[in-house]
Amino acid sequence: MAEPERRIALLIDADNAPAGKIDVILAEVARYGAANVRRAYGNWKSPHLKGWEATLHEYAIRPIQQFAYSTGKNASDMAMVIDAMDLLYARNLDAFAIVSSDADFTPLVMRLLTDGVKVYGFGEKKTPLPFVNACSKFTYLEALGQPTSEAAAPATLPRPEKELRGDTRLMRVLRGAVESASGDDGWAHLGAVGHQIANRASLDSRNYGYRKLRDLIEATGVFEVRQDEQVVWVRLRPRKRPPAAKKE
Repeated sequence: MAEPERRIALLIDADNAPAGKIDVILAEVARYGAANVRRAYGNWKSPHLKGWEATLHEYAIRPIQQFAYSTGKNASDMAMVIDAMDLLYARNLDAFAIVSSDADFTPLVMRLLTDGVKVYGFGEKKTPLPFVNACSKFTYLEALGQPTSEAAAPATLPRPEKELRGDTRLMRVLRGAVESASGDDGWAHLGAVGHQIANRASLDSRNYGYRKLRDLIEATGVFEVRQDEQVVWVRLRPRKRPPAAKKE
C-alpha cells in the first residue's frame, strides 16, 4: 500500500519573493508532497506587487491582504507568522514551504521544527544565513529552473574545488555525514549520507552549482566515490603516507 502524500503549506512573503519564480518553486515543493495550502501575503494595493496578480490566479494561490498600519513596519510578516501557527496547531500538515529572503522568519522556522515538521525555505542569495541554516532545507531561487538537458550548464556556476574545501561549514557537514553513515570499511551508502545531511543541516547541492549530491561530493576532491550497479558508495580519501626515509 502506497504511503499517503505529504501535505505542505506554501506560505509566500510576496514583498520579498519574485513572482517569476513561482513555477519552479511549486515544482520543487512537489518533490516533497502536495501544496494543499497556498497563500501569498502582502499589501495588494501596493504597485510593488502588481507583477503577482496574474501569477496568483494561474497557480491557485490565495492572496492574503494585509494593510501596512505603520510606516516602516511589515504587517505582512506578522500575518504570515500568525497563519503559520494556526496551521501548525490544526495538526493536519506534514511540512511548510516558506518563500522569503527575510531573516525575520528565522524564529518561526525554529518553532515549526520543534513540532517535528519539515521546513523548506526558498529565497534569493541575499537571504541572511541564520534563516538559510534554520530550515530543514533551503534552496536559492537562482539555483532553480535549470535546463533539463544533462549537458546544459546549471543556473548557478559550479564552485571550484579550492572554494568548496575552503567552506568550513560545508566540509564539516559532508565529513560528519559520511563518517556517521559509514561501515567498518569506511564506505557509506550515498542515500544514508543524504539522510544524515538532512538531519544535520540545510544543504542543497544546487546552491553550490551541482545538480546532485554525488556531483558536489566528487567536486570537493576529498572523497572517493564508487558505484556498484545502482548503489553509490562514498568514503573519505585515505591519507597518503609520507615516503619512508632512506637508510644510510
